[in-house]
Amino acid sequence: QVQLVESGGGLVQTGGSLRLTCTASGRSFSRLVMGWFRQAPGKEREFVATVNWSGETTYYADSVKGRFTISRDNARNIVYLQMNSLKPEDTATYYCAAGAGFTLPSNYNTWGQGTQVTVSS
Repeated sequence: QVQLVESGGGLVQTGGSLRLTCTASGRSFSRLVMGWFRQAPGKEREFVATVNWSGETTYYADSVKGRFTISRDNARNIVYLQMNSLKPEDTATYYCAAGAGFTLPSNYNTWGQGTQVTVSS
């Protein structure tokens, strides 16, 4: 069973950058599709980005394409989300997830506790 812990959230001004880190425990990490999701207050959890087991294939929500980059380091059991050109609408709790992949939260069966990202205008 994989366990996930996110870190790297914080308060940043519009146009700034943050890098989120998701550290996984468990020996099956390198075989898992990993994703990042986010949830703002009063809104449903939404897909942000996903990366396949090797790191060679990535997919992004249109709202973050060109600004965010997902990557992974299987030797260290880490998934990153580099966020550039941040906007106030990116404010949310960001969650790391492991599972079958694609964009639906129901496709992921393991979740971290979340890390808060706040972008001030």
